[in-house]
Amino acid sequence: MITQPASTLTADVPGDGAAHSRIRVALVFGGVSEEHAISCATAASVLRAIDRGRYDVIPIGITRQGRWVLVEDDPEALDIRGGVLPEVPDTGARVVVPLGGVDQDLRVLDDHGAVTDLGEVDVVFPLLHGPFGEDGTIQGFLELADIRYVGCGVLASAAMMDKHVMKVIFAAASLPVGPYTVITDLDWRRDRAACLEAATSLQFPVFVKPARAGSSVGVYKVDRRQDLEIAIEKARGHDPKVLVEQGIVGREVECGVLQGRGSAPPRVSECGEIAVVGDKHEFYDFEAKYLDESSVQIQVPAQISAAVREEMRRIAATAFEAAGCEGLARVDCFVTDGGVVILNEINTMPGFTPFSMYPQAWAASGLSYPALIDELLALALARPLGLR
Repeated sequence: MITQPASTLTADVPGDGAAHSRIRVALVFGGVSEEHAISCATAASVLRAIDRGRYDVIPIGITRQGRWVLVEDDPEALDIRGGVLPEVPDTGARVVVPLGGVDQDLRVLDDHGAVTDLGEVDVVFPLLHGPFGEDGTIQGFLELADIRYVGCGVLASAAMMDKHVMKVIFAAASLPVGPYTVITDLDWRRDRAACLEAATSLQFPVFVKPARAGSSVGVYKVDRRQDLEIAIEKARGHDPKVLVEQGIVGREVECGVLQGRGSAPPRVSECGEIAVVGDKHEFYDFEAKYLDESSVQIQVPAQISAAVREEMRRIAATAFEAAGCEGLARVDCFVTDGGVVILNEINTMPGFTPFSMYPQAWAASGLSYPALIDELLALALARPLGLR
């Protein structure tokens, strides 16, 4: 990535005399996190579905090394195929992003120093998952560049990426969360025995997970105390801050949330349920999500009572606003056998292929995948720049 500083911050509002007739959308995907490949697969789905009659699309990939490059508009190259994970190729065509100013044109700089002008973009659709993308970093960069973008802002993105901070916010809003403990890097290095003691005070099985990762990367189910230390060390390989959560006996139910138009309240989709079938996977891990589709069933609507459905949708809307979310989020809950709803987490950039829960939940609610993309872009374009 290359940036150009500028002294003043101005931006044209799309549709008020812009030279281009179609809305110009930059899809940004890939990234340096362990969810690079999932981001690429998400981009492939959006490239296929987005209305080319309404949108002029500029695909911008971020390589695993963090370089922003212009890539071909080719969904096939970004798919997961035969268990092979895609990645952004370093094409050498570096994308230059101006940081505000009168000149808002994106440019491409090739290996020989030649510059190509791409013109302005009206909105960025960041399809990044995980740290250094979903966690407020790309959002802060786009705020500095004075460019509108899809999804949550800096604070909500950062807070919802950190599962510890997330639970603190939920608890402050009187939302139901399950028992857990946090192990920071300093805690672990200072007093490992105390950390293990706090974790073993929870009822087994427990789930050990990186505090700031998604897509079930680095998550381990632990049934015995003697396996706990190894699981924590493995999770620390993904993030030095680790969460240990008490396993909840119940079903995993999720729903999608869309920001309301104007001052309207958030809109909540139909609820969906994930079931891991067979005995190959103990829980909904990375392989079950993305590499072994036969082991997972997604059912929308979920087979829950009307009362549980309404409670979950209420919790989802409350959590969305308590976190200060914008645009979109997927809210994940557990429903116990007694019908108690326990809030698990919010994902501010959920899985977004047509087969992912978030788009499926909205499809069951009457909003197709292309229409969902339209709605997210419309919400982003309507959002003012600067503080809000």
